[in-house]
Amino acid sequence: MSSTTPAAASLDDPTAQHLTASASTVADEVRPGLAGTVHLPGEPAYDAALEGFNLALVHRPALVVRAASPEDVARTVRAAAGHGLGVGVRSTGHSAAPTGPADVLLDVSALDGLEIDPVERTATVGPGTPWRAVLDAGAPHGLGGLCGSSPHVGVVGYTLGGGLGPLARTFGFAADHVRSLDVVTPDGALVTASPTRNEDLFWALRGGGGAFGVVTSMTFDLFPLRTVHGGTLWFDVADAAPVLHRWRGLVPDLPESVSTSVARLNLPPLPDLPEPMRGRAVLVVRYVRHLGDDGQGGRDDAPADGLVDALRSVAAPILDTVGDLPYVRIGEIHADPEDPMPFVERGGQLRELSADAVDVFLAAVPPGSPVMMAEIRLLGGAVGRPAAVPNAVAGRDAACTLFVGSLGVPLGPPDAAAHVQAVHDAMRPWCTGGSLLNFAGPRDAASAQLLRTAFGTGTYDRLVSMRRRLDPLGVLAPSSRWAAVQGVPGVPAA
Repeated sequence: MSSTTPAAASLDDPTAQHLTASASTVADEVRPGLAGTVHLPGEPAYDAALEGFNLALVHRPALVVRAASPEDVARTVRAAAGHGLGVGVRSTGHSAAPTGPADVLLDVSALDGLEIDPVERTATVGPGTPWRAVLDAGAPHGLGGLCGSSPHVGVVGYTLGGGLGPLARTFGFAADHVRSLDVVTPDGALVTASPTRNEDLFWALRGGGGAFGVVTSMTFDLFPLRTVHGGTLWFDVADAAPVLHRWRGLVPDLPESVSTSVARLNLPPLPDLPEPMRGRAVLVVRYVRHLGDDGQGGRDDAPADGLVDALRSVAAPILDTVGDLPYVRIGEIHADPEDPMPFVERGGQLRELSADAVDVFLAAVPPGSPVMMAEIRLLGGAVGRPAAVPNAVAGRDAACTLFVGSLGVPLGPPDAAAHVQAVHDAMRPWCTGGSLLNFAGPRDAASAQLLRTAFGTGTYDRLVSMRRRLDPLGVLAPSSRWAAVQGVPGVPAA
């Protein structure tokens, strides 16, 4: 049903004429009673409606619907399905899947509702709500959610993909702590999924991503999180090898209260970077220790683990920000970019991090490489345990994640994807062959295979069976990173 490329066909092409007619019909059906807006190609607001965070994604959908209510979402899905169009969902635009001329781009960014229940310790959000809003709203109550490295990413999309955050070893995946979901299914019905209602859908959405429905509301747990002990150690690239080897030797003995990662960065000379870092090749160590709660609004310090002091003794950091940090400022640790930019990425997982793997990793990302970032995150702890209410999150048994990214055109080279893949190829001897859903990369055959491996046969077969039942036409295939259309619409090839 859906296109996988943004290229528009010639206007004389019968297929293009059919898609144009379908788009106009869908627009006519959706507009009456719509709280939001509809934009067709050629209209003044169409191009502006395509903009998102990742500028490397070129959207050229049949039309754009900017939803303002759950009913707008349901109306759009029903109309698209009835006229042979797919639906791609976008909130912040960090998504890895462009929409093409056989798709409706459904913008849910205006559905940004947020309610905090400090007694139940929950938050209820719409699909357009970013983590920044949840952090700010929870802080006065001493509560925080399990956000990712960037507070500017949407809560719902991040969580449906699993959600691996800076405190993952302590609490697990964000998807493990969802209480309920309001969902528009591929046939346009509005339903609720929870541990006791539509249980299969509840299982699949938490870790299987947007392939099964469009979430219009999500309720999830908050935790007593006022302060963490954390920050970043920045080392010159000349010290990368001894620091990373020392990190590797110490992390197997870390308590679950500690989450940490390392990254080789080739930083561009951007003015918003700290002056000592502009245009520099560095190794960064990110560190977060959960301090706990004493039950009276204070903190219950976990014992120091020695990792940070040990690394400081290996080499003097260029910059050292490790200390007590209000949880509302957790995004400062990774300091992910906030402004839109073109970015090319690919993720994977490691079964082990040997001494040889460290050497190969560093050699694969030399100073001056077009690869801007190559990161290894430590897994284990709560990440490796199943959720209390089972879900479809993949890749719990890996030792580490591997995530590699580069600036795309026009800021980066035209062959950025090849440079990113070369790092993964170099690390192949230590890779599991799988990836976490949010890290896998663009919606292509390589990502589909990585996720199939990570899911494992049982989970994968169950997800495929559910897609055949819930979305036999592949209406939501554009919203799924793992559902490459082949054979059965919206389902990866066997």
